[in-house]
Amino acid sequence: MTDACEGRQTAPGRDIDRRAVLRFALGAGLALCASCPASAQTADPRTQRPQPDDRFVRAGGERGAVVLDDVRAGRPPLMVYPVDPASGVVRDGSRLNQVLLVRLAPEELDEPSRARSADGVVAYSGVCTHAGCDVTLWQAEIRRFRCPCHESEFDPRDHGRVVGGPAPRRLPQLPVKLVEGVIVASGGFTSRPGFQPG
Repeated sequence: MTDACEGRQTAPGRDIDRRAVLRFALGAGLALCASCPASAQTADPRTQRPQPDDRFVRAGGERGAVVLDDVRAGRPPLMVYPVDPASGVVRDGSRLNQVLLVRLAPEELDEPSRARSADGVVAYSGVCTHAGCDVTLWQAEIRRFRCPCHESEFDPRDHGRVVGGPAPRRLPQLPVKLVEGVIVASGGFTSRPGFQPG
């Protein structure tokens, strides 16, 4: 048998060993590359998902911490981003970190929503689970979020349940708490934010 690279004679078993080594190296390289996006996402604090004890700042305008008085009952939701309290880094490097804060009467909330709320303030992903559009519309009279792209509607009183449109799943909820009047994340999203391609 002739070695294709150098024109030398090789033993028959040697080609099989070389192919096995090349397959292993290719597989290992692909595995490393597959983990690169996840590693990059966690390495950059601006793209990390909300963490327990993160504060919030408005998505536009002033960047002071969002306090309870900023989220009033009967008012449209605030679009905010989480902030690492230790470093002050705003986690605005990913649209999937957009959070909607809205205040409702605590007695209107179902038990799961109430358990993840703070004085009636609930927090949900601001990205639609259908096609990944920003959920920017608020139907005040029926207290629902609405996506302007394909008309999906979500009920914040019923832990983000889909009540209309093509969205395949609820808006992920983000548990919150109050710390000296400041709204703070008390955990991560209840499910993956954004849409999930099939």
